[in-house]
Amino acid sequence: MYEKANKYILYARKSSESEDRQMASIESQVHELQKIATQYDLNVIEVLTESMSAKAIGRPVFNQMISKIQKREADGILCWKINRLTRNALDGGMISHLLQEGFITNIKTQGRDYYPSDNVLLMNVELGMANQFIRDLSTDTKRGLRAKAERGWFPGVAPYGYAANPMKLKGDKEVLTDPERFDVIRKAFKGIASGEYTPMKAYQLATKEWGLRNRNGSPIANSTWYAMLNNPFYYGEFEYPLGSGNWYSGKHVPIITKAEFLRIQTILGKRGTTRPDKYDFTYRGTIQCGSCGAMITAENKVKRNKNGNVHFYTYYHCTGKKNPDCPKKVIEEKELESQIGSLLESISIPASFKEWAVRYFRSKEASSIEEQQRLLESQKRALKSVEDKLDRLLELRLSNEIPEAVFTPKREAILQDRDRLKKILADSEKASETWIDRLEKTLSIAEDIKDRFQEGNEETKKLIINGLGSNLFIKERKFLIEATNPILKLQGFSFQVNSISQRFEPLKNPSDKEKLELSYSSSSLVLAWRDSFRTFEWEQAIPYPEGTLAQISKLLIFAF
Repeated sequence: MYEKANKYILYARKSSESEDRQMASIESQVHELQKIATQYDLNVIEVLTESMSAKAIGRPVFNQMISKIQKREADGILCWKINRLTRNALDGGMISHLLQEGFITNIKTQGRDYYPSDNVLLMNVELGMANQFIRDLSTDTKRGLRAKAERGWFPGVAPYGYAANPMKLKGDKEVLTDPERFDVIRKAFKGIASGEYTPMKAYQLATKEWGLRNRNGSPIANSTWYAMLNNPFYYGEFEYPLGSGNWYSGKHVPIITKAEFLRIQTILGKRGTTRPDKYDFTYRGTIQCGSCGAMITAENKVKRNKNGNVHFYTYYHCTGKKNPDCPKKVIEEKELESQIGSLLESISIPASFKEWAVRYFRSKEASSIEEQQRLLESQKRALKSVEDKLDRLLELRLSNEIPEAVFTPKREAILQDRDRLKKILADSEKASETWIDRLEKTLSIAEDIKDRFQEGNEETKKLIINGLGSNLFIKERKFLIEATNPILKLQGFSFQVNSISQRFEPLKNPSDKEKLELSYSSSSLVLAWRDSFRTFEWEQAIPYPEGTLAQISKLLIFAF
């Protein structure tokens, strides 16, 4: 029969970390342990509680308990489980040593006792398991955070202007825009980048007039503001872990562009404090020089006024790589975007028209499409028959049922027939993309294209410009598209379509939609445009870039 200790210390611990997520609260532990003390008539001389992880060495309350035991002021420990005492090897070794040497005569837990005369191997195994658990937990946690960063989501508390998606589990939470702060921070940051405000003026406006507050409801501190201005997260990239040199492209919505961020760094005089990289110009590598055919490049210019205001300009011009004597006339980015916006306005069509046009014209052409499909199927069957004939001929020759002299000419004749049918089928399949399929592609790109361009970020603008085709030019400071682009068929037509749409939208009930579609179908201009599009010389057209439509579809789903 083991003897119980004379003086017990009741020790309860719970940390806020994931290791103790499922552990009972300190109050609950103390309450249950006091019941055990009463049940077994244990002399508890002191209750010690601690809110700290057991993986850390140097816990003050734990050390206080060890000191009392070493001074013989207590000789027993009452705790909920052995892993409440320690999850690190050093503290575990101390507990094991004091038990073996008799300083501790009993460790009592809920459901188990440990005595000096026991084989301490089992206790050491349990302490070792507790230690290994916390080490594995740390490794798994770091791995999970790294994986989250690789998926494009910042692992940690999102900076001001952003918030975690509450619909996701912890560890999988995406970073969404914070409706209370995002627009305020964007307005302030863009004002600094454009030279409209100094960093301090923007801070004062944001906190005093625009209502920018921290998560406690107080104005954001001045030091926090300047840290935000130097945080690459706001243009879409982040480093994880901090100082590791591992950079990731975030999936969150950027508040500013990278060019604007770098402008702010120039104003702050902190060129060397951020990740070194080249400027990303939206239209570089997309537009050609209309005079010599070389690509257009860009450069930034900074103008500093005597009053301290700083203004930034981006100019586009020919690289001169094809013709060094090419006149490199420059066009400022704002002027270029204004010209692009005017062009996009002339081809932009409402979503309601795109939906109606594809459905309406496809129904009108249904019989023609069916006939074309039947022709394709017939050609496929003919090709299959010839290939089967070739297989049977080869089998006869392999079984020596026909001589070589008969086999060779028959084989050549069948091969010629097969090649002829393959070419016919290939031409038919190429032609099977009807004018309505091409119409749908064109309308998908043109759908609300001006609004998406004006409200989009750099990536969105670049995608839209690429969607217009690979035949984009700047000549004599004018933005041009080669005339063979089918999307230009919408010029001079979209105005009437948008006018019709505006008379009925927003569509509040089904009857409004019916009236709108009736107006589309009865418009003589719409029908004339259909005929011109139907007879368009597609063989001479510049094809839309590969993959553009899939990306454009994403833009329509996640429209700004």
